[in-house]
Amino acid sequence: MPLAVLIWNLKHGRAVPSAGRDLFEEFATELGGWDWDVALLQEVPPWWPAALGSRLGCQYRLVLTSRNSLLPLRRAIAVRWPDLIKSNGGGSNAILVRRDTIVEHRTRRLGLLPERRWVHGVRLRDGPAAWVCNVHTGSDADQGRLAAATAERWAGDAPAVLGGDFNVHDLRIDGWRWAGGRTGDHAFVRGLEPVGDARVLPRGRLSDHAPVAVEVG
Repeated sequence: MPLAVLIWNLKHGRAVPSAGRDLFEEFATELGGWDWDVALLQEVPPWWPAALGSRLGCQYRLVLTSRNSLLPLRRAIAVRWPDLIKSNGGGSNAILVRRDTIVEHRTRRLGLLPERRWVHGVRLRDGPAAWVCNVHTGSDADQGRLAAATAERWAGDAPAVLGGDFNVHDLRIDGWRWAGGRTGDHAFVRGLEPVGDARVLPRGRLSDHAPVAVEVG
């Protein structure tokens, strides 16, 4: 069976134009209504992955990114006035997994300044991709290539998927096949093939990034 992968930068749970309130319910409803096996999410409020896992009945893993000191205080402000605190509410990248079991989770920091950038990945038990990795880089293509080299090392000879917000519109990575994307959001595969074309999903006002859905197998 193909593996359905969703890529979405959540803009710290905010809308365009600003909604002026917490939008967890709206984001959770959209995510729950789409068909995916693995969701690779960036710029996620750090308290959302556990809540999304519970709400959607899926497993999750996260890595904290930047601006997470004094997180309880940041969270209190972000829940009440998300458009006032913006990205200073704290950040994480998250992987949600349906219809499979996470058996391992690894992380690697790609950069420290001007903010922390990470790649993290999960090893799955049953899917066509042994490893699925999530990344949010700066506009430096070398960070994307470092993320790919890291995913290769984790996966060894096993098939792998690397997706996320690379902040680079035209990106090619040696040894990886581009499986689809939109602007700076991409999916790459190694040892797998895209199944059909990538799709951009409607999300209304949520985020400033459109969700991208790809299938690989």
